[in-house]
Amino acid sequence: MKKLILLFAAVLITTASFSQLTFGPKIGYNTAKLSLDRTDINSDLKNNFQFGIFLRIGKKIYVQPEVNWLTQGSIFQTPLNSSLSPFKQEVNLKTVQIPLIIGARLIDLKMVNFRVFGGPTASIVQEKTIDNSITNLVNPITEAHLEDMIWSFQVGAGIDVLGVTVDIRYNIGLNKVIGQTVDVGSTPTTFDSKTSGFNVSIGYKIF
Repeated sequence: MKKLILLFAAVLITTASFSQLTFGPKIGYNTAKLSLDRTDINSDLKNNFQFGIFLRIGKKIYVQPEVNWLTQGSIFQTPLNSSLSPFKQEVNLKTVQIPLIIGARLIDLKMVNFRVFGGPTASIVQEKTIDNSITNLVNPITEAHLEDMIWSFQVGAGIDVLGVTVDIRYNIGLNKVIGQTVDVGSTPTTFDSKTSGFNVSIGYKIF
């Protein structure tokens, strides 16, 4: 974690000579889940806050690396008509998310601008927790089934008004967070879960 912060600080220092450079904190709200293509298991949304820092380099076309701290995950459960053994588990992944955004200003006025953007995102899983609080049910998912690195791609749009910057993003998972076969009761089950969801954030340009 310390190395990550130092790396971000080094990028800030080495790019300080750019005439069009913006840096600041941001907070956001996520609604997301680990999606899966099955009818015998439901994956429900989880809502969480995030906070982070961003560095924007450029004006008309810009590059924006970020470091965000957030929790990703989902609530898995079998519906009433499922042929699998009944279970309900809440998966939480505390992650450090590192997007590398490339964007363009479509409207660029003196006090307001409108942007579109996209870019890859790496999420380093710092802590894995699984809530098995419901008794008398099987608990098929374990921490060993969860990946340590989550790759995704973000697309979105944003608006800047004076020193305030607001973004809306959609996150598309690229790799499987639960890629292994999981035994649900006595039934080997493939989850193939990927991250997906929306994020709304607001930041402030310190400079």
